Formats: sequence, structure tokens, C-alpha cells
Amino acid sequence: MRQQMPKQDPQLRRENFNEVALGFTSAQAQTEAQRCLNCKKPLCVQGCPVEIDIPRFIKLLAEGDPEAALAKIKEKNSLPAICGRVCPQENQCEKLCILGKKGEPIAIGALERYCADWGRAHQSGEQLPEVKATKGKVAVVGSGPAGLTAAADLAQMGYQVTVFESLHAPGGVLRYGIPEFRLPKEIVDYEVKYLEKLGVEIKTNFLIGKTLTLKELFDQGYQAIFIGTGAGLPYFLGIPGENLNGVYSANEFLTRVNLMKAYKFPEYDTPICLGQRVAVVGAGNVAMDAARTALRLGAEEVSIVYRRSREEMPARLEEIENAEEEGIIFRLLTNPVRLEGNETGDVTAMICQKMELGEPDASGRRRPVPIPGSEFALPVDTVVVAIGQGPNPILLQGTEGLALNKRGYIEVDPETLMTSIPGVFAGGDIVTGAATVIAAMGAGKKAARAIDRYLTERQ
Repeated sequence: MRQQMPKQDPQLRRENFNEVALGFTSAQAQTEAQRCLNCKKPLCVQGCPVEIDIPRFIKLLAEGDPEAALAKIKEKNSLPAICGRVCPQENQCEKLCILGKKGEPIAIGALERYCADWGRAHQSGEQLPEVKATKGKVAVVGSGPAGLTAAADLAQMGYQVTVFESLHAPGGVLRYGIPEFRLPKEIVDYEVKYLEKLGVEIKTNFLIGKTLTLKELFDQGYQAIFIGTGAGLPYFLGIPGENLNGVYSANEFLTRVNLMKAYKFPEYDTPICLGQRVAVVGAGNVAMDAARTALRLGAEEVSIVYRRSREEMPARLEEIENAEEEGIIFRLLTNPVRLEGNETGDVTAMICQKMELGEPDASGRRRPVPIPGSEFALPVDTVVVAIGQGPNPILLQGTEGLALNKRGYIEVDPETLMTSIPGVFAGGDIVTGAATVIAAMGAGKKAARAIDRYLTERQ
């Protein structure tokens, strides 16, 4: 039987920012690892965007050797403690696990997390590849999952890599977008330090497109550039009242909380205005993160407002369940049509319309159709809009000759990830639109190989 990871009690955790999932014990990890069939044709590997040899690392763990298991993971993935926590394994490796055909798949993500946490606790897994940076200079723009993965792989191939990050600490969405209770900052710090041990240089407070242009990077001797700036421009609903006080994008809300260390209140006084009745619009992972964060910051009532049904919710099942356990209210088949405020410009109510599901739309999900005469008022004093985000525009607007698609994302060759500018590559959310951490990491890995081929062929 599949081992269940222990979690903090919901009534306790809704009052703190400590990690919710507590990780396997060594006995649980070994018991779970021993369930693996070690298939001759391991489909799980096909489901892993960063190509980890999953059966091999699990076999080493089953044999009682977490150190060797971690070393096997790190052959392909430099961020295992992060992936073990936030990668949607249920839609990737675990979805293809043979055991899952008739029963429960191996808890691959939990085992990866166990190995990474074991290595951190024992200061192990640090067998660094002995590679000298002799192959040339590569710049990486953005230190999110795509950029960090590309940088790690390029460093291990023998390149001198510099990562440029616009904010004051590296990590991108890993640091500023994902709450502390899902991905602690110390985990991000630890994994970034591993990259620095590989020889990667990280320059923070450095906004490419403003501080330096791509052309100036080439002038400074960088032979190739990878852009991994992500999708950081929030989308809004486009309804009346969205400019009232107390209305946030999820991007701003979560970044404020993470940047100003609200998770360490009262040690840090975080200037974030939060009311007692919070409505979060959307039902993806970001919406769950925002709702659960608002609860921990002291809101009395937090609602998820979503225009479709539970079945169509894009968030991970684990995150939906965690939110429900913590007391988040789910107002499904409900769509905001306008926001109302008081004489001082503060939001006071969300006017919603009930919906029913019609035929499937382009996304394959059933289209929500308004029910006439079903409008009602939901009293709120804070609204967080979590309906996705678009491409970060700063670099794109200031770079001549960089081709974008009709949605405003960077156009790349699907095989090489090269942009319309020779020597400039891109990957992750800035190319695909908002997706998962692991998909961005897969793009970083693919780009690193393409950059290596490009520079090798030019010699």
C-alpha cells in the first residue's frame, strides 16, 4: 500500500507558515521504495521533463542507500528538494507508473524529496562534477526554475555561466510566488548554493533590458544568452470596480508576502492591507496559494470564487484538499461581474452571477454559461485575482529584432529553443505561457543542450 506523507494538523497549520507536508520518515521511504517493480521499460522516466533515472534512484533507496540515490537524481536534476515539493508528479511520472494501472502509483515525488532532505540534513550529495569552465561564457537572464536549470547544466558542461536576476535574491517564482508553507525559502537558498558550488555566478538587482541590453551582454563577451524571465504580468478580470482599494493580483499579493517576509510576522512588519472577508478569483495552484496565505495572515473568511465546477479546477488535488481542510470556502459555478465600493474607494462587495456548464470550449473544459437573474452580492473587503499571467514585458519591449507570437510570448524554434536573434535562446513561461515549475526546468535542460551544440558547431 502506498505510504501517506504526514502533514501538519489543519487547525494548527492555518495559524502558521511552517511547511504543511512533513516528509517521509526513513522507514516510510524504504517501504515505499520497495514497492517499485523496477520495470524493464520504465514509463515513469518518459513522464519526467528532466529525465531522472527514476527506477535506479528508487532501487538505491530501497537498498538503504539514500546518498547514492540522491547522487543518481542529481545527475539530471540540480533542484531535487524543490521538485519533490512542487512538481505535479501525479500528472507526470506517477501518472505513467505501471502500479497505478491497477492500484496506487509509487510516490515518486515524496521519495525524491526524502533523498534531497536526507542529503541536506547530512550535508551529503555534494559530489561535485570536476569540470573546468573552458568552453566559453553564457549569460542566463532570470533565476527562476528554467534559468537555474539551464545554468546548472551549462556549468556542468564546462561553461562559465552568469545568471542575471532583477530582484534582490535568486529563485524567481520559487522564492517570490510560492508560499513558505509549500516551499520554504531555506530550501531555495540551499539548492541555489549548490549551483554556486558548480561555479555559477549570480548577479542580483540586475535588470536585463534596463541595466544592460542583450547586445551589451554580447559585447561583454557572452557567446550565448538564455532568457528565462517567466510570465510575471498579471491578468485581470476586466470588470467594473477592479481599481478599488483592496483589489490585488495574486502575483502582487504573493510577492509582497514573500518579499516582505509576512510569513515571519510579527518579527517582520509587512505592510499588506488585508481585510477580514477575502475572495480569491480562480482555482489554480496560485489561487489556492493566495487563499491559504490570506487565511494565515488573519482573514476570518476566505472564499475561492470559480466559474466552473470542482471537476474543472486546474489546481493540484493535494492543494485543493489542503485548502478545504484549512476551512477555505469554495464558491463554485460563480462568476464575478462587478465590484462595488464605499465613498472612500474601498471594495465592499463582489457582485456574482451563478453559472451552469455548457459544451466544452477550446481548453476541453465545459464552458460556463450565465444563469439569468442569478446575481447576488458577496460582502468582501479584499479581492485577489488569480486567473493567470502573461509575459514579462520589460526585456521584450527593449530588444530590437526579438520575434514574439500573437500572445506576446517569445517565438522560438521548437527543437533548439533559439529565438529570432542568433545566439539568444529562451524557455519556460516566457515561451509557453504560465505552466509548471518542472516544465520550465525541462525547457532549461533542453536549452542548455541546444546552446552547447550551437557553440560547439561555431568553433
